[in-house]
Amino acid sequence: MTWQLRRAHEADLEAIMHLETITFVHDAWSPTMMARDLGDPACFYLVAFPPDEPSAVEGYAGLLAPRGAVEGDIQTIAVAESARGRGLGRTLMQALINEARKRGARLIFLEVRADNPGAQRLYERLGFIEVGVRRGYYQPDNVDAIVMRLDIPELESMLVETS
Repeated sequence: MTWQLRRAHEADLEAIMHLETITFVHDAWSPTMMARDLGDPACFYLVAFPPDEPSAVEGYAGLLAPRGAVEGDIQTIAVAESARGRGLGRTLMQALINEARKRGARLIFLEVRADNPGAQRLYERLGFIEVGVRRGYYQPDNVDAIVMRLDIPELESMLVETS
C-alpha cells in the first residue's frame, strides 16, 4: 500500500480528531489543543491518505521544532488500525525527522507509552534510544512514558554511495 502525505491544515481537524480519539481512548488531545498545534508555525503536522482519497486520513503525525532550534519533539503520531503493520508509521516518522533536520534540529525527543512495545520497536529501528522514564505520565491510566531521543544524522551520512 502506498500513501500520500501532505501538510495537515485546520480543515483536517475533524479527521485527525476521529483517529486521535479511537487511538488514544483515555488520553486523547482535545480539539482545541490539536487545532492550536495545527496553526502553530513552530509545528509541522502531516496527514497520510490513500492516493486519490485525500479525505480518508489513515494516519497523522506532528512535530514541534521551531526553525533554528537545536531540539525538536514528536508531539503525536497515530495510524488507523486498518493501516497498521504496513510501514505507514515509519513513513510518517521519517518525514518528521527530515522536516526537523530542515529546520535545524539535531536532536528529537518523544514519549512513548511503556505498554506500547510495537511503537517502541519502531522508534528503536529509527535510531531512537531510551533516555528516561516519566512515571505515571499517561493519565488516567497511570502508565509510564519512556522518553526517547534521536541524534539526527547529517543528510550526507544517510546517503548510500553507489559504485
